[in-house]
Parts: sequence; structure tokens; C-alpha cells
Amino acid sequence: MKRDLEGTSILISGATGVLGRAIGRRLKQEGADLTLFARDESLLSALDMPGARVVGDLADAEACDRAATAAIAAYGKLDGVVNAAGVVAFGTFDQIDDAVIDELLTTNFLGPLRLMRATLPDIESGGFIANLSAVVAEHPTAGMAVYSAAKAALTALDHALARELRRRRIDVLDVRPPHTETGLSTRPIAGTAPNLPEGKSVEAVADRIVLGIQERTRDLPSDAF
Repeated sequence: MKRDLEGTSILISGATGVLGRAIGRRLKQEGADLTLFARDESLLSALDMPGARVVGDLADAEACDRAATAAIAAYGKLDGVVNAAGVVAFGTFDQIDDAVIDELLTTNFLGPLRLMRATLPDIESGGFIANLSAVVAEHPTAGMAVYSAAKAALTALDHALARELRRRRIDVLDVRPPHTETGLSTRPIAGTAPNLPEGKSVEAVADRIVLGIQERTRDLPSDAF
């Protein structure tokens, strides 16, 4: 049965990002009530989208707890979580330093993990978690080794957790979009992006993700876009 998003309470991390915003707008069009979670207070305040707002770093377990609490306080329930936060870096394994490695792993893997741990006690039966991994989880890429590893770890966690949560009727959707024109590659935390082919449109990718949520899909590989 297709999931009706009207009146659902959905928490979005990375809500001020290009793809996070697009997903939020699509969810809002389908009638969802949103809790918007991001670490930049000025960008979050300026976000042209209704919803509860939580400022905090996804890597901070206490901030993740506050985000879950805010969703419950605003809407009395939590039906779903979308993890749309992410950072990227370019460079060979021996070129990137430990601080960059730590941020890649924390933002792309440990942060989503902590948010899931914070929200799972509150997610309603029949709810969902949707995590944005990446095509590099399927095709690890030279010059992006640690980023690839972080996204592959998230995908592995999603697939295992989906089996654990079946009895609670909570869907875990792993999303691995191909290169998308979010501009993320122009804002790496280290290095310079190689020449990349034209990516998918943000709107098309957001539409496909929201459709996957509605259809109770548990896996959206890169060739699904």
C-alpha cells in the first residue's frame, strides 16, 4: 500500500543543503509537517520553508536528541527521518589529512548513525528512515577513497538495519543517487573535483526519493534515477 504523507511528521537533516531543500519542498507538497535540522543558524533562519527548526551538528549526539524532541514537541509524533547531510573531499588517500578523514566519516556515516539512534525510539510503526548514500557506495572511486568508504558503510548499515526493523514495520531506504547538480563538488572540504559529466537535476532526484518513500521502497540504487 502506498504511504500517504499527508499529516506525517518528518525530520530532515541537512535541510539547508540543495538536495535537502528540494526533498523538503516535495514532502511539504505531499502534506508532510517538517522539522528542519541543520548546523548553520543563518541559513536555517533564512530557509523559505515552514517547519520546526533545530540548529545543531549531525555529529553531535545531543543535537540529534534535541532534533527528535523538537519533532515530537511540534507535531506529537515522528513518522520519518531523511538524512540529507553530506560533505565530500577529493585527493588520493595519502594526500588527505586526518582532520578531513574525520569529517568525512563523521558527517557521512557517524552523524546519520547517531541521528538514527536518537530517533528510532520515537518513530511510529509504519514509519521510515531514508539515508542519502551515493553512487560511490556501489563503485568506489579513486581520488575519493575515504568518501567512498563512508558512503559504503552507510549503505551496509541501512541494509542490515532494514532487516532488524521489519518487525516494527519501519522501512529503511538506502538512496544511492548518481552525480547530481547540487554544487557539492564545487564545495569540497579538501582538494579539487575532477571534470565530471553533467549530473542529474536536483528536482528529478528529489522527486524520485520522495516517490521511493511513498512506495515503501527499501533500496534506490544509482540506476533507479
